[in-house]
Amino acid sequence: MDNLLLSRLQFGLTIAFHYLFPPLSIGLGLILVIMEGLYLKTAKPIYLQMTRFWARIFGLVFALGVASGIVMEFQFGTNWSTYSRFVGDVFGSALAAEGIFAFFLESGFLAILLFGWDRVKPRTHFFATVMVAFGAHFSAVWIIIANSWQQTPAGHHVVAAQNGLRAEIVDFWQMVLNPSAIDRLTHSIAGAWQAGAFFVISVCAFYVLKNRHLEFARKSLKIGLWVAAIASLAQLVTGHSSAITVSRTQPPKLAAFEGHYAEFAPADMYLFGWVDQKENLVHGIKIPGFLSFLVHGNSQTPLVGLNAVPETDRPPVQIVFQSYHLMIAIGFGLIALSWLGIVLLWRGRLFHIRWLLWTLVFSVLGPQVANQVGWASAEIGRQPWIVYGLLRTSEAVSPSVSAGQILTSLILFGLIYTLLFALFVYLLNEKIQAGPLGEDMSVEGRRA
Repeated sequence: MDNLLLSRLQFGLTIAFHYLFPPLSIGLGLILVIMEGLYLKTAKPIYLQMTRFWARIFGLVFALGVASGIVMEFQFGTNWSTYSRFVGDVFGSALAAEGIFAFFLESGFLAILLFGWDRVKPRTHFFATVMVAFGAHFSAVWIIIANSWQQTPAGHHVVAAQNGLRAEIVDFWQMVLNPSAIDRLTHSIAGAWQAGAFFVISVCAFYVLKNRHLEFARKSLKIGLWVAAIASLAQLVTGHSSAITVSRTQPPKLAAFEGHYAEFAPADMYLFGWVDQKENLVHGIKIPGFLSFLVHGNSQTPLVGLNAVPETDRPPVQIVFQSYHLMIAIGFGLIALSWLGIVLLWRGRLFHIRWLLWTLVFSVLGPQVANQVGWASAEIGRQPWIVYGLLRTSEAVSPSVSAGQILTSLILFGLIYTLLFALFVYLLNEKIQAGPLGEDMSVEGRRA
């Protein structure tokens, strides 16, 4: 294997591991705000108990997110030096804003969230919780802006520098509001809300099945279900909007999503299938013209197909097609599951259907898998460009790093991440098995 493939595998490993945690932080942050807000409004101790328990889980998730994120960013300078020089001016401003305005906001108020329960007034603590949640969301804003610029570059010009070409910002807000930024931000945030919501749902469904902490579990599960139900519909809406943007800005990617090869013809939508890349066709079940209908409102409107693109500029269609359709399938499954839960909750039957509760226990995997394969379809679908239309991935690697060095570090990262994930699961299980805290949590029991 050459250093290009190994560098891509290493970055894929580190970002896939890291991306387990920020969506959970964002989703749990929102749920903490809801729970603590209900406590301040109702003065019911159960809502404080819920907030304190999930805050402990949030702290663990935040720690793993920070640890894994630092490693990921170092690879820009080690394995991708040409890329780093090219995007440094653009990414420098976005990532600096993320660190200065978002990360420090989140981490600064995190201490009050975790340790200030009996040291600050209830409303002061709630303000800290809101700031932590806002910081988590705001951090995502800048990361996604930087990544979206790679997909749809804007607000820049390319100049010759001493070590090669370099993109420089000429319009900061045009860079920030690049054509795909808003769609990708809203879609990612909705996915994060789902991740946090189904995590809460999973733990609480387990408690109900084991007949433990029932009041805590039922009230937490209700909140989680409503967040999941709303976020799942938001995913559908933002995903549709994002696909329309892709049709305008990256036609080969949309064509790869659906295996659309015809050079300029109405495009079908496949429910599932297998791409024959030798014959340039897909074997599967499809809805004729439905992709054209979703994009243009007319099933006969032609779309650009892969045959209109030189083979050297096409993404690897099979993996993009399969990851995209897996994301779609999981998305619709989560919509059905969350709204079924809402209906049964309204009818008072949810907590008596054991097979559904067990399904909810394992539903925690759904958003995580969907987030991972959604990221894969978006990033691999951009290939062979690392910055779309400006810099090829093959030209972005560090020429001085050997394949042996990358392979060694890849193996070591794999071992370290395996140990970190095992530690995370162990500590998470310890907190879940211990359950919510049982001390007095009434308003009178806290400092006024």
